[in-house]
Amino acid sequence: MERIGQIGGSTYAVAVRGNHAYIGTGPRLSVLDVSNPARPSVIGQTNILPGIIYDVVVLGEYAYIADGEGGLFVFDISNSTHPTEVGFYDTPGEARGIVVVGEYAYIADGDSGLRIINVTNPEHPGEVGYHDTPGYAYDVAVVGHYAYIADGNRGLHIINISNPARPSLVNSYNTGEWAYGVTVTGDYAYIAESTRLHILNVADPSHPIEVYSYRSLLDASDVIVVGDYAYVADRGGLYIINISNPAHPVEIGMYYNHISGIDARHIAVSGNYAYLTSGSSGLRIINVTDLRSPAEVGSYTTLGDGEGVAVVEGYAYVAGYTSGLRIINVTDPSHPTETGFYNTPEYALDVVVAGEYAYVAGYASGLRIINVSNLAQPYEVSHYQIPGMVYSVAVSGTYAYVGGSRLSIVDVSNPATPEEVSTYDTLALDVAVAGDYVYVAGYYDLRIIDISDPAHPHKVGFYDTPGCALGIAVAGNYVYVADYDHGLRIINVADPANPLEVGFYNTQGYARDVAVAGNYVYVADESSLSVFYVADPANPILVGFYDTPGVASDVAVAGDYVYIADRDGGLLILRFSSPVSTFIIPTGGGSFISPVDHTEYTFAANTFTDTVIITHIPVFPKDAPSPGSLIGINHFFKVTAVFSSTGQLVQLAPGQTYTITVHYTDAEEGPAIEDTLALYYWDGSQWGKEPSSEANMDTNTIIAYPSHFSLWAVLGETRRMYLPLVLKSYW
Repeated sequence: MERIGQIGGSTYAVAVRGNHAYIGTGPRLSVLDVSNPARPSVIGQTNILPGIIYDVVVLGEYAYIADGEGGLFVFDISNSTHPTEVGFYDTPGEARGIVVVGEYAYIADGDSGLRIINVTNPEHPGEVGYHDTPGYAYDVAVVGHYAYIADGNRGLHIINISNPARPSLVNSYNTGEWAYGVTVTGDYAYIAESTRLHILNVADPSHPIEVYSYRSLLDASDVIVVGDYAYVADRGGLYIINISNPAHPVEIGMYYNHISGIDARHIAVSGNYAYLTSGSSGLRIINVTDLRSPAEVGSYTTLGDGEGVAVVEGYAYVAGYTSGLRIINVTDPSHPTETGFYNTPEYALDVVVAGEYAYVAGYASGLRIINVSNLAQPYEVSHYQIPGMVYSVAVSGTYAYVGGSRLSIVDVSNPATPEEVSTYDTLALDVAVAGDYVYVAGYYDLRIIDISDPAHPHKVGFYDTPGCALGIAVAGNYVYVADYDHGLRIINVADPANPLEVGFYNTQGYARDVAVAGNYVYVADESSLSVFYVADPANPILVGFYDTPGVASDVAVAGDYVYIADRDGGLLILRFSSPVSTFIIPTGGGSFISPVDHTEYTFAANTFTDTVIITHIPVFPKDAPSPGSLIGINHFFKVTAVFSSTGQLVQLAPGQTYTITVHYTDAEEGPAIEDTLALYYWDGSQWGKEPSSEANMDTNTIIAYPSHFSLWAVLGETRRMYLPLVLKSYW
């Protein structure tokens, strides 16, 4: 899997210096010119980082980034148009908050507590100490010899950092609910905690005393103090509170963000402006010259949460949750650019494109039909309200099949006047249409609905999957189900009344969606993308894997490219180069080399009675049977052969053999003893050594002359056994 491009993502982090705002855009740090706050513009951007950016500190010529699962990253920003990565440190948890004081970066590292990183040399940051708090560390503030941690449901933790190598707990304060943000100024700590702003006197850090709890907030996530005022980032917008008397704070101003479902995370104040991150809605710039009447003057928005994706003729259509429908030009996948957008009024969860129209599943707002004939100016032509929730949509012919609290079949022959023709009472989290059937991922099971007469749909079959069926795709006689905590399930539906599971693969994450292209199945696995070779549906083989920065929620495939709606990570574009090699061997014989692992095959003339197709499939070591007391050197592969005319499996005639030559490197040997390396085959219950296997240590090759096709592995021993030496002594 090769990462090609990325665009968008949620904005949680912000820092402002001069005319530049540094914000997180999913897995990238973007530099905005805010000299004109009404029209902020991007002037620079980092490369794609492995996690989502949750916090950023700008100090001197460097930006220090809390990159979620990616840990700490340091960028040289002396040239703001070209930020350059200079160093990183992969913290053990999820880096959520960061402060840099003197030689040290203090990181609120999720369930790994406080991590203290020496950044004297930004190119080589290294951990010097840590304190594992009992909750989930979201934010950190440092004053003097103390670090203050907003520790989720465990409230505030005060840690002595006078010796950075041995930080120690001084005291804690249980705020009652979830503590997300903290700042300390003077003798007071201010804690943004769900519905409250807590103000604690910490003049004596060993005995924090609450002096006030302000409770008119919706869901506070961050707080900073400038002079006599506390600025609180909240789900509802921005609160400005006079704290000149911390024991009697007074709310004096509020900016209510009219965008529903906003997830305000961080706030920065510079001059007369407050910069508020708003999750999937980007950055809001608010004039606070008049503290009693703050007003938004500008914003920077991009594709926020990528929830659903469809790709048609060089354009990706993304259901962006709170950011509506976004249309992305992907004709150059390495540089995707937004062409147009339409802000749907409700959460956009799924999208499909047919002809000149995009059909968007709008959660509580039903089906929205958007004309995309002019990609730069899409507009809604109709809206069909469907009772209950709406999660998914598929279009076939003149009908839209809308999945949600029920399955709705909507006639869209005239997109301007959609008309529901029938419903079927079943929970439908995802739907796929093939022929006369709708296949429904219904959480508890797969349901097959006959829609040969759309006005009278009826169930013909179902299959109870072991987990929660969330995503579904159909190809030929097989249905592929993303079954959440049970991975990929492959179900034969040749007889729709009697569906039967024939294969499965338990993915490492939580399967949410699935797509099929040729012999490959792509599973959006929440934290990753997994690709399977399914030429034999009974034995899916993992052949590709990519760990995404966000939450992989939906997947679409077009040509060699894979498009992932990665929630906070925006739209991620990968290129999949199949490691599976197929070669045609005529009766006159032939040879070939697998381009992935350079395994060579040679077949003599008359090895086969007809033309044969040989398939070489590299296998991940973790997916191969355990070698027991032996050790593998990362050369596991499966070889199959079928007649090109009939597709029937081939086995060699008695007495016939072929040649396999496996190349390995010195680095691959690892602890294996080189002269014990040999080719082994799996007989269904154990590994057996191929009798003809020979190792050539001068050329680093294993050569064998087998008479059958199998799952193969190069295995070796890690220790030798010696017979005891007995000496006879004469006296």
